[in-house]
Amino acid sequence: MNGEEGDNAPGERAGRHRAAAGGRRAGGAATLIAVAPGDLDAQPFTRAVLDYAAQRPGQPLALLQAGCATAGGDPDLGKLRGAGCELAVSLVDDDNRLARATVTARHDLVMCTLCDLRIAPLVPRSFDIVHCALLLQRVSHAELVLDRLVETLRPGGLLLLQTGDRDSAAGFLDRVLPGPLRAMAWRRLRPGKPGPYPAVYERLVSERGIESYAARRGLVIARRQALAGLAAGPRPFWLPPLGRLAGRLSRGRLTPAHHELSYVIRKPESGFARVL
Repeated sequence: MNGEEGDNAPGERAGRHRAAAGGRRAGGAATLIAVAPGDLDAQPFTRAVLDYAAQRPGQPLALLQAGCATAGGDPDLGKLRGAGCELAVSLVDDDNRLARATVTARHDLVMCTLCDLRIAPLVPRSFDIVHCALLLQRVSHAELVLDRLVETLRPGGLLLLQTGDRDSAAGFLDRVLPGPLRAMAWRRLRPGKPGPYPAVYERLVSERGIESYAARRGLVIARRQALAGLAAGPRPFWLPPLGRLAGRLSRGRLTPAHHELSYVIRKPESGFARVL
């Protein structure tokens, strides 16, 4: 389905701040909120699932995690279960060498199904929640893959989407840096983990792309967030200045203010919706 190299470029830790997002948004002129990894707002998915479950007391929830090889700890399944959520979790990812290595190395992913996500055996309207975790930037035919995931949602269900941003300086560097530099950055930021993953970044994989997609599909964007970096390890010293240089040379087209995008998106009960 795609190549074997690349993943989203490593993040830069930053304090919480407002980040001006480039381009016209499908839902209006509201600004994305950029947050640092330790900020409470960096875990919107867990709260979104808790809110969803609170409206359906006693109802078991089916959750699909797509991109489980690169998923982090949000939503926090342990916290959700501790709060009384009854969850049935299914795991899928793109079938490539790196995903296979990750699944093999982690016992918690033993039930993951690896396949071509364009033709994945997913049943329409079978999940309450779909978590798409740092997947879209590393696969080709990203819009078709996202269509398949949205199709699995029941009416009223939630799409929890986290992705790299094609229009960020980090996304640009991830696409253009030579393989050895990408590998060096990956080893520093994610020591011992297979990678780097492919860096595809189709046009969908951007703020404008995601919000245009939501508008065309009649989906409701309940929350937008820009993530200023989620790196676990020390970043190479040359990455932040290189990102700032890329932003300046692009004359503002590439933002160094954030590296990833996070959305809570609702599939409406009816066929009509508007982006909030």
